[in-house]
Amino acid sequence: MASQQPILVTGGAGYIGSHVVRQLGEAGYAVIVYDNCSTGSIRSVLCGRLVTGDLGDIDRLYQLFAQYQFRAVLHFAGSLIVPESVSHPLDYYTNNTRNTLNLLRCCSAFGVNQLVFSSTAAVYGEPQSNPVTETTPTDAINPYGRSKLMSEWMIRDYSRSSPLRYVILRYFNVAGADPQGRLGQIQEATHLIRAACDAALGRKPAIKIFGTDFPTPDGTAIRDYIHVEDLAAAHLDGLRYLESGGESQVLNCGYGQGYSVRQVIERVKSIAGVDFPVIETDRRAGDPAYVVSSSERIRQILGWQPRYDDLDVIVKTAFAWDQARHLRLQQQ
Repeated sequence: MASQQPILVTGGAGYIGSHVVRQLGEAGYAVIVYDNCSTGSIRSVLCGRLVTGDLGDIDRLYQLFAQYQFRAVLHFAGSLIVPESVSHPLDYYTNNTRNTLNLLRCCSAFGVNQLVFSSTAAVYGEPQSNPVTETTPTDAINPYGRSKLMSEWMIRDYSRSSPLRYVILRYFNVAGADPQGRLGQIQEATHLIRAACDAALGRKPAIKIFGTDFPTPDGTAIRDYIHVEDLAAAHLDGLRYLESGGESQVLNCGYGQGYSVRQVIERVKSIAGVDFPVIETDRRAGDPAYVVSSSERIRQILGWQPRYDDLDVIVKTAFAWDQARHLRLQQQ
């Protein structure tokens, strides 16, 4: 039975965080969600209690820690759009790096010694070989990746001087939705599968391919896509691992299978039954050509067993969620 000393989930009203909060609640954990709801939604918090606030407000954060005496923190809150990070780098260093520092200060002040951190494969930059392992050199090529990598460095350095133990999860491309239709992505469409679903539903006139001259078989970038439910389960596995006394770990979260932009678009067209327009345009700043994960360590160390390791399942759940949401918006 999970302890009722609560778990803090920052950014728990967002896309990934809300799936984790639901799974935590279903597993019997007491959960406090702390989110400014700038990109998340109050309606996405299906379990626990939502406290509205910003990690930049250090006084409010201290009050929160003093009130609840958390046993562990799962940290999702942050900004994650690569092109936006290139245009507004200081916002990313503020929201991702400085705010992680604020959170670590509170963990230090209140003796919270278990942390699961939402990181990214963007810390690897343009890897020289694939699949990417946890020993692949980190060389982030955009402010988003660098802001997350700096956060990782702070967590590691603080852990060396304190009792803090952590699990840092480096996500690859997250997509899909709760198969039961309770949760999905509601933010503006920036990720490929969500954007393609919007095009299939007529919410956007077309979808763009950013770069057709990458050194890949069809000229478009290749990525490793992971279903949000499997990613959420990895966080619970990471929390249980820390609760059982496990040592600090940095782990990749992906399936080890890459798909090109063109392949993904064709799967969305096939599943949606719609042949929407595709516009080819220049590469975006900071986009690597090929990034695919090795998931051996997370399977071995956490015992992680993905249930939705299938591109069609990812696309089908994403499209079903977007289609239902589109109908609800039309009826309002």
